[in-house]
Amino acid sequence: MGGRKPKIISAEAPTTSGVGVPTKASGKNPGVEKETSKAKVSKRAKAGPKKVRGKKYREARKKVEPRAYPLTEAVRLVKGAATTGFDAAIDAHINLDLERDKPEHQLRSFLALPHSTGKTVKVLVFAEGEAAKKAQEAGADMIGDDVLIESIAQGKLPPVDAVVSTPLFMAKLARIARFLGPKGLMPTPKSGTVVEDPSAMVKEFKQGRIEIRTETAPIVHVSIGKVSTPDEDLIANLKAVVAEVNRLKPAKITGNFILSVFLAPTMGPSVRVDLTSL
Repeated sequence: MGGRKPKIISAEAPTTSGVGVPTKASGKNPGVEKETSKAKVSKRAKAGPKKVRGKKYREARKKVEPRAYPLTEAVRLVKGAATTGFDAAIDAHINLDLERDKPEHQLRSFLALPHSTGKTVKVLVFAEGEAAKKAQEAGADMIGDDVLIESIAQGKLPPVDAVVSTPLFMAKLARIARFLGPKGLMPTPKSGTVVEDPSAMVKEFKQGRIEIRTETAPIVHVSIGKVSTPDEDLIANLKAVVAEVNRLKPAKITGNFILSVFLAPTMGPSVRVDLTSL
């Protein structure tokens, strides 16, 4: 009785118990704030400074003006703009007047270029008998059978770039579709890779069969050759691609369908092509 009364600390009064104890009535924790601040600084540090282009790129960029060039000149410039020490690919980037949310504006087609892209394409063919023999003569790198299907079902996918099949094998390939599909290798009638005689398709892949397809944005990206490809072959390949894109133009689109065309090497600045020269 009559003992010492406990000291009452006002909610407005600061405490001195150190890091980790709320101060005043704000409920803030200096220790937590300090850690949060450090995390923000660390995140900014990881982001690093803005990317700076290399010396080779900057030098190549000086050769290309911000304007559209006639096709012949554009091809010459893009070859000179390559900054790699290897035989770089030359890609075409075609911007289209399409709306991404309309299904009919999603374009997809396959085209055998008039000249090779310069890329070595390994083709696997699932066939037997005469069809398999013709495919081999056409240049098929592998002939698939039941043993290979079993191997793929175990997750051992061979190093190939394209797969062609006769209709007879399609029922068997269904069990390995989950391995071929994600790689874009599953044969389908729509893509023309399910045929009775696969030899013609093998020749197309070897020569330079490409897929023309719009991405999430209304842009088509395709390879038309390499730096070592003759200029006239690159020009013929690009014109073939542009002609195919124009053929795919939705009926309701009026006016300019192709908005711009750029050529770019694997590493190096892009060159805009004058549409009137296409």
